Amino acid sequence: MNQEKRGWKDRLASWQSFFTNKKTVKSARITYGVVWNLLLLLVIVMVVGAGFAGGAAAGYFASLVKDEPVRSYEKMRKDIYNYEETSDLYFDDNVYLGKLRTDLYREEVKLDDVSKHLVNAVVATEDEYFYEHDGVVPKAILRALFQEVTNSSTQSGGSTLTQQLIKNQILTNEISFERKAKEILLALRLEKFFDKKEILEAYLNVATFGRNAAGDNIAGVQSAANGIFGVDAKDLSLPQAAFIAGLPQSPFGYTPFSSDNGKLKEDLEPGLTRMKTVLSRMHAGGFITEKEYNTAVAYDITKDFIKKTDSGSTVDEYPYLTFEIEKRAVNILAGILAEKAGYEQKDLEKDKKLMGEFQELADRNLRQNGYKVHTTINKKIYDQMQETAKNFQLYGNDKPEQVKDPETGEVKTIQEPVEVGAILIENKTGKIISFVGGRNFEREQLNHATDAKRQNGSTMKPLLVYAPAMELGQIQPGTVLPDVEVYLNGPGSPWPHNYDRTYSGLTTARKALTKSYNVPAVIAYKNILNQKPTQYLEKMGFTSLAKDDHTNLSAAIGSIAGVTVEENVNAFGTFANGGKFVDAYLIDKITDKDGNIVFKHKPMPVDVFSPQTAYLTLDMMRDVISQGTATPLHNRLKFSSDWAGKTGTGHNYYDSWFVATNPNVSFGVWNGYDTQKSLELRYNGVSYGARNIYLWADLMNAAYDVAPELVDPDKRFEMPGGIVRRSFCSVSGLLPSKACSAAGLVQTDLFNAKFAPTKVDDSLSTNRFVRVGDRRYFALDSTPSEFVETGGVTIDPSYMESLIGHRIGNAAQLMPRQENSKILVASSKLSDNGKTPAPLAISGSGKAVSWGTHPENDIIGYRVYNNGKKVATVRAGSSLSYTGGNGSIHVTAVDIAGRESAASNIVKIGEEKPKETPKPADEKKPEAAKKPQEENKPQVENKPQVENKPQVENKPQVENKPQEENNPEEKKKPEAGSNPPEEAASGQGNGQ
Repeated sequence: MNQEKRGWKDRLASWQSFFTNKKTVKSARITYGVVWNLLLLLVIVMVVGAGFAGGAAAGYFASLVKDEPVRSYEKMRKDIYNYEETSDLYFDDNVYLGKLRTDLYREEVKLDDVSKHLVNAVVATEDEYFYEHDGVVPKAILRALFQEVTNSSTQSGGSTLTQQLIKNQILTNEISFERKAKEILLALRLEKFFDKKEILEAYLNVATFGRNAAGDNIAGVQSAANGIFGVDAKDLSLPQAAFIAGLPQSPFGYTPFSSDNGKLKEDLEPGLTRMKTVLSRMHAGGFITEKEYNTAVAYDITKDFIKKTDSGSTVDEYPYLTFEIEKRAVNILAGILAEKAGYEQKDLEKDKKLMGEFQELADRNLRQNGYKVHTTINKKIYDQMQETAKNFQLYGNDKPEQVKDPETGEVKTIQEPVEVGAILIENKTGKIISFVGGRNFEREQLNHATDAKRQNGSTMKPLLVYAPAMELGQIQPGTVLPDVEVYLNGPGSPWPHNYDRTYSGLTTARKALTKSYNVPAVIAYKNILNQKPTQYLEKMGFTSLAKDDHTNLSAAIGSIAGVTVEENVNAFGTFANGGKFVDAYLIDKITDKDGNIVFKHKPMPVDVFSPQTAYLTLDMMRDVISQGTATPLHNRLKFSSDWAGKTGTGHNYYDSWFVATNPNVSFGVWNGYDTQKSLELRYNGVSYGARNIYLWADLMNAAYDVAPELVDPDKRFEMPGGIVRRSFCSVSGLLPSKACSAAGLVQTDLFNAKFAPTKVDDSLSTNRFVRVGDRRYFALDSTPSEFVETGGVTIDPSYMESLIGHRIGNAAQLMPRQENSKILVASSKLSDNGKTPAPLAISGSGKAVSWGTHPENDIIGYRVYNNGKKVATVRAGSSLSYTGGNGSIHVTAVDIAGRESAASNIVKIGEEKPKETPKPADEKKPEAAKKPQEENKPQVENKPQVENKPQVENKPQVENKPQEENNPEEKKKPEAGSNPPEEAASGQGNGQ
């Protein structure tokens, strides 16, 4: 024990010695000084850093709000308390339409008329420090900032009720640091101007609360109390107040009613759970007692939900129109607001998020500032067109369509009707006079005149093919194009093709457009594709062209991503305006409630085509109506005007179009199902194309009844200078040659003087040719003259083949009708196989010999020899036999190059007559000398069939019954006596 004590004493003495040692003390002092200095330096750095960070933060905050104007008390009061002073809408000529349609219903209420439970529930849930802060809660902002920077899964938010009011009434819902900084600045300013009661009252009137029992969107606690529980806001019970207070966090997630006309949701759990959360916060905040909390949590709130009700809003007489006005007015005001903020239109087009922000601000302004929006719509014409479209009886049958309920996920079958979209535009101004948006707005809200994008079929041909090609000097109305079987998609299946797989042969551009032939249109387009013809569409207002639309040949016949009826019709007005595009518009002006003009439309014409191209296109489209695919218009339209137009059909009959223009207006109608389904080829005995033309005529007749001077001008399209009439050869489009004139192939048409033909036709000649059956082939220089024919003219297909880009498989298709017997088509060149033909085998009977068709393909005929002397020539493809006198017969074969085969086997024909022996005179003669039996004529053997006889195609149609557009997928031809269907936009793949 004593030893242990001594040990402790020794150790203690050792430690004392260590700490009292001078060297140790010196080292300790140095270490202490270093540590202290380091700590002091760290504190200094932290203080300086904090100051720098604070300064940087302050500078950053200042940069975010530098463009925010200093708002006066009056301005902020107007913004905060202007719950909704919606704009007034007008037809043309200042005819009143009504208030701007709204889908958000609100009933204003004073704070004193709101249940105390609801006020407490909102404060406890949305802003527990509401009565204490000055507009913002710094720690809440820092917490939200930290969660944002760290990408935390928990996002508690940092907005006070004051900030939320600023966001709802002044700013937007955009999530950005700039918007948040402005929100903080304005919240602080608002708290200086208004007391807590005013702020709370404003918030309770602007917050959104989901849907009511009619399915309408609602805002404000009074609308919520009435629409959900059927009571006023002052009479809400504690559970009811808690339920409503929980809605603003997710209005459409927690609301008990669906968008399906206010049907009660099957799953109410989210809203019920949120109600319990609100009650818990009220209890924690001391707003309710333990007993009140337990009673409210146990209460079955679902029994208080009112049953489905009808909407309290007045039925809107003009739903398609008011929505269209709203959409366009918002876009106009968004552009004005963006311009004031220093942005250009191209900035908004590039940045969809920025565009959305300004559109949200514009929408709020439109509903709050009491604007007066004046439109171009003629009320009387609009009313008449809606009634006409409603009563039209030839749309066709409804078809089934399966749809999925977005909320329940249930798949059900509905009946989908044929829809309509139509629009009437004044050419020179671009005013939209009237439109038909659809058949039933309650069933389908899509505006089929302005928003539905569809393939425009053959109405594309004048816009993208014929007018651009004429502008580029590639074709004129008299240009000749081949309508034959082609393979523009490469070897395999022919494409494009006409609806019945028949072809018209050599045809002019005018006739190809009139009859809506697909093949010539695509060939003409192929030959200008490298000059980017879609630039003309873009100049004419086509806004939805996809990347492939600029390169696909099928775009020539309307197989594109889609175009609206408005855009398609508006483009046709370019021709009526002498080649200048005038963009269509519906909003003429917007004024504020004091009458100051906020916006006034200013036309900005765009040069697209020359006046000559515009007129020639119009003149060609006149023929579409007078003798082409739109002739059903004749007996349906009650007035006559200088109309020029084009029909069109989409892939698989999905779309039916007719667009026409006269010197005053352009009008177009589209028919089709909303989801792609084929229109009925015939309904009540009328083809789908004629049905659409009938509707076009009925709608235009309705407009005529109201304003005949507008839609039926006395004047006609005026021909500009620089257009000449020229004769041309109808097989080439060039100046007529003597051969062309002799063959009766001269036609006349209009030409742009700059591009009128100057070269004389050289595609016709009196070339020597040979005939094999019904087919004709060019003779070679070495072809024996005995087999060569002359007379008439022969068409050389090589020029047409250069347009197509490959050989024409059956050149006889160039002249399928053979209307002129003097016109001969060299079907193809008969290929010389380079060999001497093999000898034949012949047979004889009596005085005749016969033989079979030579197996080689270049044989043009045969020579017949009797005793070594040529006695006959027989053409290939004819009856292969010879009947003669007596002798030894052999036959040779002759090919296109003039080579002659070796002699066939020899056949002797006929007999030598025996000499008679004289008889005595007294010998009795026989009673009757028997006549020698006639020698049997040899039966013609191996009579060859006519080789490759061209099928007669494209028989002319009955007068005044135009060939309609049709879809190439439909292989069944029209029944005899019926109107054939219209031509289809036969495209590549899905682009037909």
